[in-house]
Amino acid sequence: MSGDPAAPPAAPPWSSASIASEAVPAGPHPRRPLVPRVDDVTSEEYRPPIGEQPKLSDAPSPRPEPPAPTISAPTVPASTISAPTVPASTVPAPTGSAPAAVSVGGGRRGGGRAQALAQVPLRLLSFLRGILTELAVPAAAPLPPLSRPRRLNRLPHVVVCLIALGLGLAAMDELSDGHHLGFPLGTLSGFVVGAAVAFALWRPVPAWWLSLGATVVADVPGPALGTDWPWSSSTMTAQAVVLFLLALRTPTRVAVGALSLTALATYVLQGLATRPTYPPAALLGGPSYHPTGAPAVIVFATVVLLGTALRGRREARTQLVEQASLTEEERARRTVLEERSRIARELHDVVAHHMSVISIQAQVAPHLVENPTDELKENLEGIRQNALEALTELRRVLGVLRSENPEDPYGLGTGAGVAPDAPQPTLSRLDALVENTRAAGLDVTTEIAGEQLPLAPGVELSAYRIIQEALSNALRHAPGSAVKVELWHFPRGLQVRVVNSRPRHPAPPSPGAGHGLLGMRERVAMLGGTLVTSETSCGGFAVVAFLPGNGTAPTDATARTDDTPTGPRGEETP
Repeated sequence: MSGDPAAPPAAPPWSSASIASEAVPAGPHPRRPLVPRVDDVTSEEYRPPIGEQPKLSDAPSPRPEPPAPTISAPTVPASTISAPTVPASTVPAPTGSAPAAVSVGGGRRGGGRAQALAQVPLRLLSFLRGILTELAVPAAAPLPPLSRPRRLNRLPHVVVCLIALGLGLAAMDELSDGHHLGFPLGTLSGFVVGAAVAFALWRPVPAWWLSLGATVVADVPGPALGTDWPWSSSTMTAQAVVLFLLALRTPTRVAVGALSLTALATYVLQGLATRPTYPPAALLGGPSYHPTGAPAVIVFATVVLLGTALRGRREARTQLVEQASLTEEERARRTVLEERSRIARELHDVVAHHMSVISIQAQVAPHLVENPTDELKENLEGIRQNALEALTELRRVLGVLRSENPEDPYGLGTGAGVAPDAPQPTLSRLDALVENTRAAGLDVTTEIAGEQLPLAPGVELSAYRIIQEALSNALRHAPGSAVKVELWHFPRGLQVRVVNSRPRHPAPPSPGAGHGLLGMRERVAMLGGTLVTSETSCGGFAVVAFLPGNGTAPTDATARTDDTPTGPRGEETP
């Protein structure tokens, strides 16, 4: 082929055509060269030998050739070849050139820091815009009265109003005569300064604007010879009082914003004295006024700091009181739940006893009938099985209710309560309860009146517990007193009355849980009865309860548990 005169000259090995011919395989269907794009490549890598520079006019070009690789200028010190399939990588340079490493993660972190730094001015501007909005559109923040003593709850308001009157009169005199502002401007500015102090009791932010504006208006004409400027003693005191009240009633950012604007206004006003229109200090033999800008800013910053600290202390105390209230509510709710759980344990025992009786009666009933039918036996057996299943479920519930304190299953607070398998007490055990109380040092008498009718087991249990709790309270809080227990039986129910006399000596601190009256109310409300607890006129205490005989609430009335006595008071028990 080389001897053919019509054949084109061979392309140099460094030309684009040679590269393309090496990359394209021979075949009937040639494809596009699979040569990666070369970026940022130094010219030294592909520089042809001297004397073999190609002549573009000698190379035939029957069709456009594919674009040549991109070759960077010789000034680039290092080469980095990046393939299209690898978005971020570091390719080592060929031999003879120094490798260049690119840190992608560092660039991203650097970009994140730059974005964060760029957001700082925006956040600062947003913060300042919020402060200016609150100062421009203020909300009412009145100073609350004192909680105690109640007769002097408005004393701070009266004191601030008197201070405002005195500062207003002093400002009128200083601005009219000392600053030589005359009657209209000086008197009006002094009046506004005094009114701003009084107005700060209800709206501190508008009052601050009034006080600052009146001072600026009075200082615009410039300082007089030998005067305090830009803040006189009266205007400085008024502005300090206003800033103090503002810091007491507004958030800290608003108080700091008001302080910053006040300091800025002070700086601008004091800078006006350096204008050429004022007499130079050399001609007067010294300064023409007494500068008060720096002392005023120090005083303002001090009162704002003090007001902010007092406000934070008041808020902390308020939060503490709210937390204490929530804790007290939680304690009361827990006490109610404990009493209801205790009542539920006792009533579950009563129900379990009745279910046991039903099971035994259903088992014995077929033996009391001659030749009972199969249908009767089947029904009685079903009743027995249902009673046993219900009894099993009740035992499980009792186990859950008693699992918290097995030593005191009924919550009596003694640590050695009634055994779980013992029957619940009824009014038949009242004499034993009274004897135990007498042995503890109380003089107890009992009185039972009326026809004793059958009562529901829950009614007898509740009546016994109410009497027991009343005697325990008398033993704790009225040692040495005389106690009278009265039981009045009526056709509709039972009335229980326990009254103790005045204690003979002070009661020691009681270690009890203090749930006695609450437990009484819960028991009475459960049965639909009424409860009255109150002190007697002779220094004693009375507990009166009425319990319906069937243990259900009337349809036209609800349980009534209050502390208003309905019966006779002042009766001294023997």
